[in-house]
Amino acid sequence: MRSPLSKLLVVVNGSESSIGAARYAISLAKAYRCSICAVYVVDTATIRQLAISRIFVPDESNEYESSLEGSGRRLLGYVTELAEAEGLKAETVMRKGAIPAEVIGLAEEIEADCIVIGETERKSAFKDALMDVYMEIASNSPCPVIIVRGKHAAGCSQES
Repeated sequence: MRSPLSKLLVVVNGSESSIGAARYAISLAKAYRCSICAVYVVDTATIRQLAISRIFVPDESNEYESSLEGSGRRLLGYVTELAEAEGLKAETVMRKGAIPAEVIGLAEEIEADCIVIGETERKSAFKDALMDVYMEIASNSPCPVIIVRGKHAAGCSQES
């Protein structure tokens, strides 16, 4: 019987819960012997809105985007290290644009069987905005979406 999972897409954003989701996705990939792709999206759509609203001046927008790109490279590198520690190879992708559109587009491109995301953190200043992003992903995804909660979303180790 064919495994229901052959390609996982995990979304990382720098939160502890997204790292927990990456660890959970790595565990799934190992258990189901499937491949894993981690994506980080530089939210240029929001940066553009902040510039239009004159909250950011152009130099600030460029500096913030560069900062997000650096964070994304570090996070994707960390996910690669986590996967390698489990004997797996993780593909990593950085995208720019609106987070839901980029995640859904990538899921379609790579023919992901599942998208894995971490729960929104209860104390996050951006909880409502992030929940809207996650709801849009879940509502428009071409595949099932797993929202990782609890100890896995908190980034705890997954001991048997």
